[in-house]
Amino acid sequence: MGKGGGCVPSKKKQPPVADNPPQPAPSTAAATATTPASAHSTNTTDDAAIEPPPAAKLKILIVFYSMYGHVEFLARRMKTGVDGVEGVEALLYRVPETLASEVLEQMKAPPKDPSIPEITAAELVGADGILFGFPTRYGSMAAQMKSFFDSTGQLWNEQKLAGKPAGFFVSTGTQGGGQETTAWTAITQLAHHGMLFVPVGYTFGAGMFKMDSIRGGSPYGAGVFAGDGSRQPSETELALAEHQGKYMATIVKRLAHA
Repeated sequence: MGKGGGCVPSKKKQPPVADNPPQPAPSTAAATATTPASAHSTNTTDDAAIEPPPAAKLKILIVFYSMYGHVEFLARRMKTGVDGVEGVEALLYRVPETLASEVLEQMKAPPKDPSIPEITAAELVGADGILFGFPTRYGSMAAQMKSFFDSTGQLWNEQKLAGKPAGFFVSTGTQGGGQETTAWTAITQLAHHGMLFVPVGYTFGAGMFKMDSIRGGSPYGAGVFAGDGSRQPSETELALAEHQGKYMATIVKRLAHA
């Protein structure tokens, strides 16, 4: 017994043994033998989980101007044709309006669908193909579409659109109002940009030869007769527009994979 009253343990007493004594570390050889197998198993799992990303779809822009909705009807049906071709998608755009809202109101033009955005010239560069639609004004494109083409001067200067395939579709008021001239006078825009004009030709087949009803459209592209504005596109005119969209998509796809 010491001065403090406590017990002094005997120097000969052994320390208590732990319930779970530490195990010796595995030898280097054992670690080397097991590590590769474990790593191989993990890598196999990772490889199986990794899949290649889906290929980006080719993009066709359908760029149009429509005052009373006739060209827009064709554009929407044309998008159906494009989207029906695997690996290709269509995006609808309208060109900016140049008339004041007061003028449009006096002309009884309906409001434009806000879900279809206005396009800028720079957005044309990212397209794999373009379909332009517009009504006629005295046998050539409407001023709104011409104004948009006039805004592509910088693209022309740098030839950013050279080699891109493009086509047209139109609307006229009468049978002799420019179903062909409205399209072929627009070819000059493509020529200066170095773009490739893709007419629909007679690929629509028997539908191009029907004479039992009034039908817009020509070998230059789909078309609709608007009359005084009250006539709506016929199913044949819409079917030609859908066919042109599908035909354009196949051409763009063929060129992309050439």
